[in-house]
Amino acid sequence: MINIKEDERLNKLNHSCAHLLAQAIQHLYPHAKFWVGPAIEEGFYYDIDLGDDVIKEEDLPKIEKEMKKCSKSAKYIVRNELSKEEALDMFKDDPYKIDLISRMDENDTVISCYTQGDFTDLCRGPHVDNTKEIKYFKLLKVSGAYWKGDSKNKMLQRIYGICFDNPEDLEEHLKQLEEAKLRDHRKIGKELGIYMMSDLVGRGLPMYLPKGFTLWNNLETYIRNKELKRGYQHVQTPPLGNVELYKTSGHWDHYQESMFPKMEVEGEEFVLRPMNCPHHMVIYGNNIHSYRELPLRIAEIARDCRYEASGALKGIERVRTFCQNDSHIFCTLEQVESEFKGVVDLILECYRELNIKNYRFELSLRDPEDKVKYHPDDEMWNKAENMLRQVLNDLKIDYVEKIGEAAFYGPKLDVQVRPAVGNEITLSTCQLDFCLPKKFELTYVDASGEKKTPVVLHRAVFGSLDRFIAYYLEETKGVLPSWLAPVQAIIIPVNSEFQGEYANEIYHNLIDNNIRVELDDRNEKLGYRLREAQTSKIPYTIILGDNEKEENKISYRLFGTKETITVSQDEFINMIKNETKQKGL
Repeated sequence: MINIKEDERLNKLNHSCAHLLAQAIQHLYPHAKFWVGPAIEEGFYYDIDLGDDVIKEEDLPKIEKEMKKCSKSAKYIVRNELSKEEALDMFKDDPYKIDLISRMDENDTVISCYTQGDFTDLCRGPHVDNTKEIKYFKLLKVSGAYWKGDSKNKMLQRIYGICFDNPEDLEEHLKQLEEAKLRDHRKIGKELGIYMMSDLVGRGLPMYLPKGFTLWNNLETYIRNKELKRGYQHVQTPPLGNVELYKTSGHWDHYQESMFPKMEVEGEEFVLRPMNCPHHMVIYGNNIHSYRELPLRIAEIARDCRYEASGALKGIERVRTFCQNDSHIFCTLEQVESEFKGVVDLILECYRELNIKNYRFELSLRDPEDKVKYHPDDEMWNKAENMLRQVLNDLKIDYVEKIGEAAFYGPKLDVQVRPAVGNEITLSTCQLDFCLPKKFELTYVDASGEKKTPVVLHRAVFGSLDRFIAYYLEETKGVLPSWLAPVQAIIIPVNSEFQGEYANEIYHNLIDNNIRVELDDRNEKLGYRLREAQTSKIPYTIILGDNEKEENKISYRLFGTKETITVSQDEFINMIKNETKQKGL
């Protein structure tokens, strides 16, 4: 799906369409007051105070009709620059614009407005030249938004829309939006019983239901087994820590705004942990280490908590508590290359088995001009960044460099995945760190008996399991491969009175063979039960009639097909076991 902000023409067109929306609103609701109307990645929006009036979804066509009238009027869009005094006088009846203007420094900021016919708006621009250029648009939805994003302020009405240069692009985009609705993990998660949210528990705090926890468990077992084969050692650490821990690591200075407030208990100050590296540093420092023990690979599926604004929360993709598939590799400088290669190899192996194909690599570097965000050690940064560049070049991996995207303690490799719909997401990361081992005074004894500081690789293959599940549900539309699916097979006897006993026999046989199975022997029509099995997107539907019972066989249908295949019980069990072993899609 296109990113409007990355296309200069579409960015300008959508910004202009936001003004066209405001002009139409002013015609229909003369008392309206306007806050801001920017172009965004997905199009544009405008925040509006309509007093007691409420715009509903069914009102959007009426507003679109008025927008088209404004467009056909073919008014030139004229820019004017104002002094602060002139601007305050021009918008004296609009408290929202007055607030914006009052906070502007006219010595540093050019104050400008744009006029199109009978509508003038405070704006820095740029805009298209004439309203007739704004032809192909669609208003998408209306929602609430607090003024300035602060829940203590008044709730405004936010109208979203999209605009293109031609009807074909608009139609294609709207088709993609419909596809995105079908793939939305929030919709799929509810339909398949994966997770739930409750305001009583708290926003951004997901609870995984039985099927969701089974899916979670399958993924956790999958990645843990991969790690065990590669020499990782798993630990468990608490989901909070003393504030001094994060002061030592530097997170308290660099990351505090993304952390929940500290809490005091019996004279100690604690905070919910936002990441796991400080705990793992302490575990490493618990013992004296020889160079012969390195690399030491510590891994954990660990629950973290980060403060996210309520407006940024989205299903299990963006939450306030999540589990990271985290690892910290402690190694010598000479081992960095081989360990980094091992991490990249593990990432690519998982992507192959999970059929993840559309991805690219980014090398995230510091901004050398930013002396606040990044740990101040030029020698460390140059060494770390050059080391990762060299490894990626040796592996012949194509990558792009992103200045200012590094963690505060070191450069990192990000794997950007392009989903079937929507914008890119960061799935896997590997960060090189010379900083935290020094902060925690970590050492190892080298071959000559001297104490040296280890290097640390921070590594996450799935990122957070929550976000990965959201991504994978959308990528597969909830049609999960049988080895991963919460329920691998469902047994449906044609008539429970005649095949019920045989159905129970098969059910227990599959359970004994560690196959996740359900039995639907309800007194409902066969067609109804078959449709429900399809709706639940269960990989295999086993249908049992008199012939199957007499021949001691199983007839099954693969999800999405109407072909019925008959095999013995052993053949079916071996097929499922082989798929689980081979991770077949």
